[in-house]
Amino acid sequence: MTRSESTKHLLDEIGRLRSAIDASGDVLYDWDLAADSIIWAGRSVDMLGVSAESLPDSGDGWNLRLSPEDMPQRSRALSEHFAGRAEYDVEYRVRMDSGELRWVHDRGRVELSAAGAPERMRGTLRCIDRRKQTEQRLEYLVNYDELTGHFNKLRLREALEQSMARAERSGKTGAFVVIGIDKLGMINTAYGCESGDAILVDVARCLDDCLRMSDTVGRLGGDRFGVVLEGREEGDADVVADRVLSAIRSLFVDIDAGRLHVSASAGIASYPSSGQNSLDIITHAESALLDAKAKGRDCVHAYEVTEEQRSEYRVSVGIGAEVREAIKEDRLTLAYQPLVDAKTGDITSYECLLRMYAPDGSLVPAGHFIPVVEKLGLMRAVDRRVLELVLEDLERHPDVVLAFNISGLTVADRSWLRSLQSRLRDKRQVAERIILEITETASLYDNEGSARFVEAVRALGCQVAIDDFGAGYTTFHHLKILPVDIVKIDGEFVRDILSSPDNQLFVRNLLALAQSLNLKTVAECVETQEDSEFLKSEGVDLLQGYFFGKPDVQPAWRSNHKKPDAMGSKAPMTRENVDPAAEQEATEEYLPPLPAVGQSR
Repeated sequence: MTRSESTKHLLDEIGRLRSAIDASGDVLYDWDLAADSIIWAGRSVDMLGVSAESLPDSGDGWNLRLSPEDMPQRSRALSEHFAGRAEYDVEYRVRMDSGELRWVHDRGRVELSAAGAPERMRGTLRCIDRRKQTEQRLEYLVNYDELTGHFNKLRLREALEQSMARAERSGKTGAFVVIGIDKLGMINTAYGCESGDAILVDVARCLDDCLRMSDTVGRLGGDRFGVVLEGREEGDADVVADRVLSAIRSLFVDIDAGRLHVSASAGIASYPSSGQNSLDIITHAESALLDAKAKGRDCVHAYEVTEEQRSEYRVSVGIGAEVREAIKEDRLTLAYQPLVDAKTGDITSYECLLRMYAPDGSLVPAGHFIPVVEKLGLMRAVDRRVLELVLEDLERHPDVVLAFNISGLTVADRSWLRSLQSRLRDKRQVAERIILEITETASLYDNEGSARFVEAVRALGCQVAIDDFGAGYTTFHHLKILPVDIVKIDGEFVRDILSSPDNQLFVRNLLALAQSLNLKTVAECVETQEDSEFLKSEGVDLLQGYFFGKPDVQPAWRSNHKKPDAMGSKAPMTRENVDPAAEQEATEEYLPPLPAVGQSR
């Protein structure tokens, strides 16, 4: 090839490269750090929204174009990259000649001099306005109702939870009001959904006009709005609701068919007297709304609490206070029940079962306080403490494999998952000794969310088991949805299995499906040698139950582990000074409930 042909070939290559860059819409830059000069390639003028004369030709000039809010993160990204600690990959906004801001994705790589100093930076810019608009739109929809602009059901419930927490700390009261537009379904059918939407928008504006700035309004869905009235006495809520209904009554909406008049009904649930958590309050307020509609609509009805419910609430509050103190004083502990290989009889792992030391040193099983904890919304705090206890054991005892159960609330709690990911970062050997158990009913509540949670946990190296399989309202098809490793057969199908053909059929069908899906199986509540032999012959992989060992707060592998002083000036609750009779009693299924605050022990 002659010199002229080589030159022509090179120019052709450059031309094709420029065409490819132009077609991609990306812009390339070459930044000489020493001279502080920038050379651009691609349609930089169009992409950056500037004229050829105002196109920045230096780093200082480029900085003048950056959004002041985004400057710190871009500077950090450069510093981290120059120091060799991270790739340079950052998003920020650039001001166009029109004054508007444009989002760009900036990726590049620094070249170092022989002395190791940053010498040249080359990279690409891509306009990401459309993606950012989509992200902002999705973020908006996650929090707000698209039609009215008010909080959606999720954010409204969060606002109610926060208000209830503040009321509990301050000793004040509040109320939740559900407002339902009367006969909106009939209006949609007769005049079309556009007319119904117009009514919803007008009612939303009316609520804004009637309520205080400190009150929170959201749309629960369909024809219903919810209002959090914080710091209101129970009688005040009735007055506010009456005022709102009166304002709605004066509304009218003009449609093609004429003028529509509007009315609404309201249900009220006060807190803390009407419920122990946000879900109870919302449910009770909606129940009161149905009562208002049954009374003829266009009226207010308040949820009424019976004396029996008040008594149950007082007991629950007492148990909740005990659990809070136990968390604060490190009185939650774990009991460990072995799981054995059905073929060899060797222990393969232990299930961690929650226990609580009462102030008098007695041991209280989880079944005694967990139902109340779930109602009071304390389950996330308990699950976080259980995670800490399990990880402490795994790090101290590198040969043990531990399984523990988490609630449905925690499965949907992103902060708990982030905490797990943070604690297990660079600790694959610990993660591989964790078995997370989620109940079948919890996973059924949100299939997609549960599947994402399971995938994220397994990516860390943990195994996941479905617990109590068969206790929920589901079919075997549900087992195919979640990418789990283990299925635990609910104990109700294991007890008396030799005398129950129905239980035997269920277990056989489950084992056949598990085998086809390459899942391990665990039979819970195995209490006799005969049951053990039958389950082994049917092909169950692992067995768990009193026949192989009761839950023990201090198993042999943990004998050198000392529990910290959780009782203040009292002796720490180690195995040596726990009453053996009390410990044995705590493994039984039924115990009298914890006393409420103020009751004698």
